[in-house]
Amino acid sequence: MSIESEYLLAVKKRFESMKALGDKTFNQLSEEDIHWTLNEESNSIAIIGKHMSGNMISRWTDFLTSDGEKLNRNRDSEFEDNNITKRNLQSMWENGWHVLMKALNELKEEDLLKIVYIRGEDHSVIEAIERQLAHQSYHVGQIVYIGKLIKNKEWKNLSIPKGKSDDYLRQMLEQNANEKRSYH
Repeated sequence: MSIESEYLLAVKKRFESMKALGDKTFNQLSEEDIHWTLNEESNSIAIIGKHMSGNMISRWTDFLTSDGEKLNRNRDSEFEDNNITKRNLQSMWENGWHVLMKALNELKEEDLLKIVYIRGEDHSVIEAIERQLAHQSYHVGQIVYIGKLIKNKEWKNLSIPKGKSDDYLRQMLEQNANEKRSYH
């Protein structure tokens, strides 16, 4: 396997993992929860989700052939809380991720060093992917954190529970050892 194909597989896995964290957070929240904000300057989960969707659709539609900041995108409206329903937010979320993953799945190894543009600034395809990874990580982290604030003691942990690191490590080591044995 080439470095290029390994890279494409790795970034797709990272994006899928990030999306799963967001999905698991949405599943714990009510209609009201997605609009909660700490203060006037804070964004709700609904706003962050709308923004992420708008960003992914703009950046990854016609990825190799047009500027990543599409003229029809209204970025400012992504930051308005128009009382979007949870169902509509999740539909937007899915659509954004679909556009991103479709574009990634269509990339070929030889595309990675091509130049694409975002707001007229040139990026290698690798740089554009890394930029999107950072953007998604930043906002998914916000979504998860806000979800934890809202749900408090009702929050269902998405990773290793506090005080359970040793148990988790033991479980993962056993699981991976069993998987290695099944390959031989």
